[in-house]
Amino acid sequence: MKTKLIQPGVVTLVGSGPGDPDLLTVKAARAIQQATLIVFDNLVSEEIRALFPDTATQFYVGKAKGNHCLTQDEINQLLIDYAKSGVDVCRVKGGDAFVFGRGGEEMLLLAKKGIHVEVIPGITAASGCSTYANIPLTHRGLAQGCTFITAHADKELTANWSALATLNQTLVIYMGLSKTEMISDSLIHHGMDSNTPVALIENGCTRKQRVFTGRLVELTQLKNQNQIQSPALIVIGEVVTVANQMHWLEQLSERSSSTDAAQQQMKLSA
Repeated sequence: MKTKLIQPGVVTLVGSGPGDPDLLTVKAARAIQQATLIVFDNLVSEEIRALFPDTATQFYVGKAKGNHCLTQDEINQLLIDYAKSGVDVCRVKGGDAFVFGRGGEEMLLLAKKGIHVEVIPGITAASGCSTYANIPLTHRGLAQGCTFITAHADKELTANWSALATLNQTLVIYMGLSKTEMISDSLIHHGMDSNTPVALIENGCTRKQRVFTGRLVELTQLKNQNQIQSPALIVIGEVVTVANQMHWLEQLSERSSSTDAAQQQMKLSA
C-alpha cells in the first residue's frame, strides 16, 4: 500500500506595518483573516493582534532585548515543521518583513526546504512613524534622500559613520535606543553638526505614540528625560524642523479658533 505524500503548506510572510491597523494593506488584512495558523513577532501591535481570527492557532515568537521567546533558528524550524506537515502558515511581522525583519533569511531557508513562500509588503516604520510625526523623509531644500540603518547587530555594529555623517540626507535609525550615546558621539566625531535636529518617536503609529525633538548632541538626554521605551525610532536631519513648524502652525490655528469662538459668543450675548 502506497503512503500518501503530504503536500507542503504555503508560508506567507506578512508585513503588518508600524502599528495602526488601518495601515494594513488589503492583501495583508485578507491573509490574516483567512489564516488558520499565525506566527507573529513582538512588533506586531496589540490593535493588529486583535484582528487575528479566533479560529486561528496563534504562536507568539517575539524577540525583545534580553528576552527571546524563541531563537531565530527555532522560529525557522517551527515554520518548516508546520509547512511540511501540510499546514499553511501566516507569518506576521511588524513593519515590512524585508526591512530589518529577517524576512529574506526566512524566505531563502524555506525555499531551500522546498516550501513555497509568498511575501506581502508592509509600510516600514521609517515611513509610517515619521509621517505620523509630521516629519517628511525628504523635503525640497532640506533633504533629497534618506538612509535607513539598524543599530542592532549580531556582534559589533560596523556602520560607516564617516559616510553617514556627511551624506546630508535624512538618517533613520532602527533599534538604536540603547546606543544613543554611541550614535550621537560617532556622528559628531565624524563631522555632523552637533546642532542637527533629531526626533525620537516612541510607539509610532499607535495610540501611545510620543514624539520628542531636540539636537543631536542632546539625543541621550532627550531619551532619558522623557523615559523613552522601545519600540522607538530615531530620525536625524533638517526634516525634523518641518514637524516643529507644523506644531507651531497647529497651536496658532487652535488659538485662532478659540479667539473666533470667544468673539462669536460675545456677539450672541450682546
